[in-house]
Amino acid sequence: MRVEIIPCLEDNYSYLIIDGKTNSACVVDPGESSPIINYLKNKDINLKYILNTHHHYDHIGGNKDLKKKFRSKVVGYKRDKNRIPEMDILLEDGQLWKAENFIAKIFHVPGHTSNHICFHFFRDKFVFTGDTLFSLGCGRIFEGTNQEMFNSLRKIKSLPKETKIYCGHEYTLNNSKFCIAHDPNNLYLKNRIENIKQLIKNGLPTIPSTIKDELDCNIFLRLDDLESFTKLRDLKDNF
Repeated sequence: MRVEIIPCLEDNYSYLIIDGKTNSACVVDPGESSPIINYLKNKDINLKYILNTHHHYDHIGGNKDLKKKFRSKVVGYKRDKNRIPEMDILLEDGQLWKAENFIAKIFHVPGHTSNHICFHFFRDKFVFTGDTLFSLGCGRIFEGTNQEMFNSLRKIKSLPKETKIYCGHEYTLNNSKFCIAHDPNNLYLKNRIENIKQLIKNGLPTIPSTIKDELDCNIFLRLDDLESFTKLRDLKDNF
């Protein structure tokens, strides 16, 4: 399996997971349809599945057009069936979703929204975290609680350290400024910031990171108590 990063909207990322053996593909969180259609144009790739981490429009805005054009099946968390349009496959927490050669474990990770999920493609060592875990950050808490977000991040950070993280937005540089302000002596973080700046200078995504990268550098994953997490999450909202 390979992952193609597809920029969408202002700072969103959608992802195409492509099985080179069958030329089948999944798209994760298509915020709009046109970048996906443009990428697939004149390519012998069948877009079979649309995977949604949560219901926010900047993650599902392309669903209807893509489903109509490619006859794809929309896949999401069962409790979001009334908020994600035309859902075909309803997932449960802890479920193993299998389709053709695609296999992912589903994690319910409330906080940003009440029904947010992650897709962990464990055989391929990558995870799609939507707006729960970002590179050097975590999502705003809209529908959930600090306790829920804290617990959700603990689930994700327990994954194998080499797991690649594909998140929903290009927020890494801004997130790095917050992390270094609260963790100024972190040498791993200082080195990573230089790498981030170079990637951006070259017009490249800062994604993916890895679980190890985030454990070393992401202040939200380096906290072990809810009180400290809550204080920093509140500070980040006004940063």
